[in-house]
Amino acid sequence: MLALDPWITNYKLQIVMRPNTTVAFRNFEQEARQSAVWDSDRNATSSSHDNLASLYRPPFSLIFNGPFDKAKLEASSLGKWLLINLQSTEEFSSHMLNRDTWGNEAVAQLIRSNFIFWQVYHDTSEGRKVCTYYNLVSIPAILLIDPITGQKICGWNGMVHPDRLLEDLLPYLDKGPKEHHAPQPQKRPRKVDQETPMGKQEDEDEELARAVAASLEDKVVAGSDATDDMAEAELEEENETSLNIKLDYPPLPEEPTGSRDLLCRVAIRLPNNRRIQRNFLHTDPIKLLWSFCATQVEDGEKRAFHFVQPIPGASKNLEFASDLTFKEAGLANSMINLSWD
Repeated sequence: MLALDPWITNYKLQIVMRPNTTVAFRNFEQEARQSAVWDSDRNATSSSHDNLASLYRPPFSLIFNGPFDKAKLEASSLGKWLLINLQSTEEFSSHMLNRDTWGNEAVAQLIRSNFIFWQVYHDTSEGRKVCTYYNLVSIPAILLIDPITGQKICGWNGMVHPDRLLEDLLPYLDKGPKEHHAPQPQKRPRKVDQETPMGKQEDEDEELARAVAASLEDKVVAGSDATDDMAEAELEEENETSLNIKLDYPPLPEEPTGSRDLLCRVAIRLPNNRRIQRNFLHTDPIKLLWSFCATQVEDGEKRAFHFVQPIPGASKNLEFASDLTFKEAGLANSMINLSWD
């Protein structure tokens, strides 16, 4: 008989020993103890294979510990969107999500700051209930849920790579579910002029006086329009002059490499929806963002711009005059938008 690879044996062992499908929701302590079997003394002879298998463990630090209804309630009270992941131990793409997507630092940071994350197996009691309610036929599945109404906002099936998920979730960072449901200001009804009763005609002298007044008003407006045109022409001339002046940004050093503890990776969405990214040191000033992006957009070296850091319910502007470092600004493993001044 052919001998099985030890890490495959351990991988199958995890599937057999996963949480009982009858529990209402996942028991993280129990799962963590079961995952620890991979690193026990019995497997010390194949530690390299065990370390490889451990990469597929669920992201316990991100997952909300509780049933679906409580996860919705928590997200609603915090004003955050609810992100859920239905998994199957029989589908390898589920384990790839744990390793490559939920294990990605940028994705993990985005979830901690902006979402409530809930993960469950599709064949548990809670999983079957969610699959039925949202009519899920393909597993694994990722759903973005409005916790206030329970409505599915968008969804993904199969393996979703980190870069794609980050980009797809970006539009939901500007507004949380509460702002999404905020009542829109209603337009004030226009006042309907009452018709002049029949038979009541204005005096000819009053009509003449009104015509004279209108004529004088036209002359005044014409004079003011001429003044406005001159002011507008002067402003355009100033803008054209300013575009010919190259903005003074600090020199951009070479992109740093090395330990992740020292690096800060930032993704930037440009006005044309193109996305760029680069590594900086945590101790670098955020002014280097301007140095990096000035060459990436048209007129970037001549036209002033700033960055917007999306925060649920609000947006934080990053200005060039700031002396903050990347660490102080909290930009590690984040995505920001470039906007013109």
